[in-house]
Amino acid sequence: MKELPGWLTPAAVVATFALMLALEWARPLRSRREATRPRILRNLTLGALGFAILTLLQAPLLLPLAEWAARERLGLLNLLALPAWVELCLGVLLLDYTLWHWHRINHLWPLLWRFHVVHHIDLDLDASTAFRFHFGELTLSIGYRALQVLAIGPSLGALLLWQLLLVVCILFHHSNLRLPLGLERALVRVVVTPRMHGIHHSLYRSETNANWSSLLSAWDFLHRTLVLNVPQHDVVVGVPGCREPRLVGLGQILRRPFDAHPEDHGPDLVDRPHPKESLATLAP
Repeated sequence: MKELPGWLTPAAVVATFALMLALEWARPLRSRREATRPRILRNLTLGALGFAILTLLQAPLLLPLAEWAARERLGLLNLLALPAWVELCLGVLLLDYTLWHWHRINHLWPLLWRFHVVHHIDLDLDASTAFRFHFGELTLSIGYRALQVLAIGPSLGALLLWQLLLVVCILFHHSNLRLPLGLERALVRVVVTPRMHGIHHSLYRSETNANWSSLLSAWDFLHRTLVLNVPQHDVVVGVPGCREPRLVGLGQILRRPFDAHPEDHGPDLVDRPHPKESLATLAP
């Protein structure tokens, strides 16, 4: 597969974001707690900082690293003689699977959670939340991306295709779009959907520590970390201890990783039990 045009991913991001904003305005899934425009502006500001980090630090590292690994035959796929289409598919699958593990440890390791929690303390969930990642989290993720490339050995085409599919899906599943339930029940067998990811943004620990997939939902099926049976009207988006709009302003969320917030993993967090026999049934 040839290298994707440099303009394709930014164009896909802008087009998908605009489409999701229009669709979630027409068919909202959850009611909102905050005024929409200040939230979107705040999230886009964080997104601009993140884009600068990825442009200045990640892109100049990962693409040459993938080319170097191919020349030196480093990484699993560079050691195998596979048809190009098989290598492409395996590269996307393995990159996505290893991202599942990175997302999981961002929740379970306190140092990483300090940065990732900025994404979760949004009091609402919509397409703009897809841009709401602290620049510190994105900087820390570059090292893990490099390990992915060195361990897997994906082609440049596989790496770029995965990144394109990933950003489009992240915008989609963060959206506040109410899809027909039958359609979403079919889609969630393949990709992460708005109802599935909405549960992941719940303030209940048993729900936020589930549904860690980012593109393909298969990894949560595989690891039995899938929770689908929570109705969206029961989902309370956010993090305990940070439930007021005054606590989630731009200045507060930029500073938050550098302050101690033990309540984020404290003993008082409530787990909501789920009947095991219906975990994989997507609720309205």
